[in-house]
Amino acid sequence: MITAYIGLGSNLGNRQDNINSALRMLAEVADIEVACVSEPIETNPLAQAEQPMYLNAVAELRTTLSPDDLLKTLVSIETSLGRKRLEKWSSRTIDLDILLYGSEVIDSPHLTVPHPQMHLRSFVLEGLVALNGDLLHPVIKESFNELSRRLNGCDFVLNHNLPQLVSIAGIIGVGKTTLAKKLSTRLGCQMLPEPYDTNPFLPDVYAGKQELALDSQLYFLTARVEQLNNSVLEKGQTYISDYLFDKEPIYSRQTLTPEQLTLYNKIYQSSNSKVASAVLVIYLLDSPQNCLERIHKRNLSYEQKIELQYLENLEAEYNQLLKHWEICPVIRIKTSELDYTKNDIIDHLSEQIKYYIADNSAITNAAKQTTI
Repeated sequence: MITAYIGLGSNLGNRQDNINSALRMLAEVADIEVACVSEPIETNPLAQAEQPMYLNAVAELRTTLSPDDLLKTLVSIETSLGRKRLEKWSSRTIDLDILLYGSEVIDSPHLTVPHPQMHLRSFVLEGLVALNGDLLHPVIKESFNELSRRLNGCDFVLNHNLPQLVSIAGIIGVGKTTLAKKLSTRLGCQMLPEPYDTNPFLPDVYAGKQELALDSQLYFLTARVEQLNNSVLEKGQTYISDYLFDKEPIYSRQTLTPEQLTLYNKIYQSSNSKVASAVLVIYLLDSPQNCLERIHKRNLSYEQKIELQYLENLEAEYNQLLKHWEICPVIRIKTSELDYTKNDIIDHLSEQIKYYIADNSAITNAAKQTTI
């Protein structure tokens, strides 16, 4: 018997009764055993659709049915429970999706398994985590525990009409630029480097000239707004930046006086809407002490006065920012686990990125089964 995982959802009528009825009908099929079911989760409709709230759950099945026959069974149950197939993401009495069928990868004219966007849905991943969180996604090759952590309880939808900006975040000296160069080469996309070395005020600020701190921050802000401007970046194109635009307030709070900060924040807020949002953040983690040693080794003269406390403050601010992050998925990576001499590590990360951006045909093709 094969272990399969089924997603169940309902937002019309008595939602719990609909799910219970579907589970009962599944259990009545001779070739299916319903092993266990996750607790239901109430969620908002996808893509901000104006619909009733959904109730979702995940069921673990044991079955001797083939994937095609299992799909036919699910469609039959949906039909008998009043499911009407209208437009994508329309309301439904019951929705049954094959999430996983053993460890098989299926791409037929009418069925795609694993479900192509399940890694972007917390309501699916939380159910899978409750049943078997250590299980690996057959394509992404990461556990469902890990995939769930990346979403921070949110649900995301791939959008071709946005620039596909992948932003690498982390404190100074953590290795953002090195990784950005590697990934942009692997993915064949443009890298957007932070205007770090071209800032004419930065050496003086690091040397202690507080009166130039605002000039330095405004230089960075202006350059980044120009670089990440929605009118400049092309829709559907992938870009890798070695910085996260939303970190701007972190550095301004560390370097500016209260008076300077007030003025800076006004300019930052007026500029924020012009900038493309990241569709994926890669957050590099390392100890501030290791980062300080790396800063000393690269031996940029104006960086040598950076102190450990400054890096520790930055780390705390970054952690706070991304702890409550709801804009896009976040992949957290310890720098110690990134061996740039081993191509397979960078290749694995590059392949994962493709599943979080909207220009990967393997992911963006319309799902053959009901879309979750």
